[in-house]
Amino acid sequence: MSASELAELAEEEERRKRRAPWGVIALVLLTGLALIRNGSGEFDEGPPQPASAAAETRTVPGATFGKELSPLPYAIPDRVRIPAIQVDAPMMPVGLDAAGWVDAPPPEDPNLAGWFTGAVSPGEKGTAVVVGHVDNSQGPAVFYGLGALKQGNHVEVARRDGKTAVFEIYGIEVFEKNNFPGDRVYASKGTAELRVITCGGGFSQQNGYDGNVVVFARLAEVR
Repeated sequence: MSASELAELAEEEERRKRRAPWGVIALVLLTGLALIRNGSGEFDEGPPQPASAAAETRTVPGATFGKELSPLPYAIPDRVRIPAIQVDAPMMPVGLDAAGWVDAPPPEDPNLAGWFTGAVSPGEKGTAVVVGHVDNSQGPAVFYGLGALKQGNHVEVARRDGKTAVFEIYGIEVFEKNNFPGDRVYASKGTAELRVITCGGGFSQQNGYDGNVVVFARLAEVR
């Protein structure tokens, strides 16, 4: 094995050591994303919410795709596209801030998504997590339309290794922040999965959004 290959293995092992157990991260993500820190809920009638039919996937482990794809190696994601709701946004890495919250992308940029570095990169074996604001003080933001997605829609993640990981949505739901099923949302299913998360549910000036919209998707194609 060459020196460069040994270095890559060492780097990957170090990344894996830095990943916190999902039992901890689930609670941190729930706390940090309950409002995305900045959701305003003041525009029109609010963002679209998942249809009740889509929520019936709660007991389904995942969609049945034709050929199960081999997971991709680690690579930093650069861009996320969701054609069905006209999302085409750059991505930035986000981690945990000093208070233990998941850092959302800067609220002043409405067209920016974040990849949570405490999980796998999109396309790797495991559950990758992408977050973004539903709105900000100026109006709708990158994931405002997330709740309008349906089973079979695609989420495309362009990676720095030149590959695009295409995920097919098999479920979309809104969960109350006080009853968030962390294990179900974040735990690895043994394949390359993706969760896209933003604020959702009801809104009040005092508490902000009372839930999170969560998109469940699985790797279906590599371009």
